[in-house]
Amino acid sequence: MGPHPAVAAIRLAVRRVLHDILLDHTRPPGGSSPLDPHSPRGPHGPLVIVACSGGADSMALASALAFEAPKLGVRAGGITVDHGLQSGSDLRADDVVGRLVELGMAPVESLAVTVGRDGGPEAAARDARYAALDAAAERHGAAAVLLGHTRDDQAETVLLGLARGSGIRSLSGMAEVSGAGGRYRRPFLHLDRQTARKACMVQSLPVWDDPHNADPAYTRSRLRHEGLPALEKALGKGVVGALARTAQLSRDDADALDAWARQAEASVRDTAGLLECAKLYALPPAVRRRILRRAAIEAGAPAGSLFARHIEEVDRLITGWRGQGVINLPGKVVAQRQGGRLVIRQS
Repeated sequence: MGPHPAVAAIRLAVRRVLHDILLDHTRPPGGSSPLDPHSPRGPHGPLVIVACSGGADSMALASALAFEAPKLGVRAGGITVDHGLQSGSDLRADDVVGRLVELGMAPVESLAVTVGRDGGPEAAARDARYAALDAAAERHGAAAVLLGHTRDDQAETVLLGLARGSGIRSLSGMAEVSGAGGRYRRPFLHLDRQTARKACMVQSLPVWDDPHNADPAYTRSRLRHEGLPALEKALGKGVVGALARTAQLSRDDADALDAWARQAEASVRDTAGLLECAKLYALPPAVRRRILRRAAIEAGAPAGSLFARHIEEVDRLITGWRGQGVINLPGKVVAQRQGGRLVIRQS
């Protein structure tokens, strides 16, 4: 008898991602496929790390990685991040480390981080977590870091993006592959949260339910426990799947528009590299605003703090010019129109 369907589903998702990582990182000399059964495996294969909080999603991911990695000659490691936001968080982190060691992973470590305040508690915790994971991946030479985000997480992310009104890119949710060099991989974006929880249950894997996930003080928690259930009650049970499909369609469209903007940018700059307002005006709004956003980020505006309303203000310097003054952007960046040119710089 084969594994439970939930276990089979998570293992298949991880196996596919490991195949992709091998193709990206471990093509052997001579160009033969790393998936060739005669190609070298052994203890010196690429290291793939799972980011594990101890919750059902990441524990299911860790168990699947521990099962699949040895069959492909991949080394499996684990990292848990202690945000220090709850009493006893260090003890829980130690417990997660113990579970990962029991799964046969190495290296395994707990990383304590200091969470700031920029962007609110959720954003600050996320920034601290990714900074720690980036540092750990560099230190260990990891080929990739696996994250346990599910289709439900994707649906929540799409709704949060919709609420911010930040355009099609925010509706594209989380990418299956992201980060520098494609470091972060999300195998479960096509699986629902219940599949991961069921996989843990049938394997008798202990899981920890973070109380923050049920705390109405957090926006995502309210959306998870109030917003999405209300939508499903009004529109039917297919809402989560529809939102996840929306994310993929939006990502495809956003990627195409981003490529168009990159190609068009050179044509709207003068010989000194300044943006020419007349040429920007001639572009479709979706392309023009992408160029403006890129220019603001290159000038030092933090991408996470640069919202649609900021870009719309800058865009009015081109489409609704009435002699406006300087536009202040996050990161002490300013934008102003000077002699038919758009200047975006540090103040």
